[in-house]
Amino acid sequence: MGEIIGEVNEIPNPKAQKLELSEAEQQALEKMVKRHTVSQQIALRGRLVLAAAGVKSNSQISEEYKVSREMVRLWRERWLMLQPIPLSEMDAEERLEDLPRPGAPARMTADQRCQIEALACEQPEQSGRPISHWTGREIADELIKRRIVEQISPRHASRLLKRGGYQAPSHPLLADAQPG
Repeated sequence: MGEIIGEVNEIPNPKAQKLELSEAEQQALEKMVKRHTVSQQIALRGRLVLAAAGVKSNSQISEEYKVSREMVRLWRERWLMLQPIPLSEMDAEERLEDLPRPGAPARMTADQRCQIEALACEQPEQSGRPISHWTGREIADELIKRRIVEQISPRHASRLLKRGGYQAPSHPLLADAQPG
């Protein structure tokens, strides 16, 4: 059997969905991209949506703004997906924010973090621990003993201490109140 040699056909880019902006959407986007307080990332996304509402293709817009065609397509499609929601319920800037990323939800609440910080600021001796500085093992054991967390590995407890820079102070934080 012989090989068939033929032209290599490129896969054509799908035609971009038509994006039409209402006058209110157009004004909201134009106002937003001119604001000095809007992040550059959000402003760029706003410019991409404004350009997508014109007659330009995703390729033309990507060349003009020096971004990928996929980025132009993403924000065109995201705007179209959110367009049925009135601007009064979701403004232009909110539509252009990142969506929550996938992954496991946080296992530790803000309250638990505060309690961990407070514990890290205590001297270990106050908890009946015969040590001068907290270690990952000691603080993990104390967190479980006080029922601040159900379980935590010494390594994770140690990382939390390192990340926050928590360490029992070497001297009192408050000066003794002495009269005059």
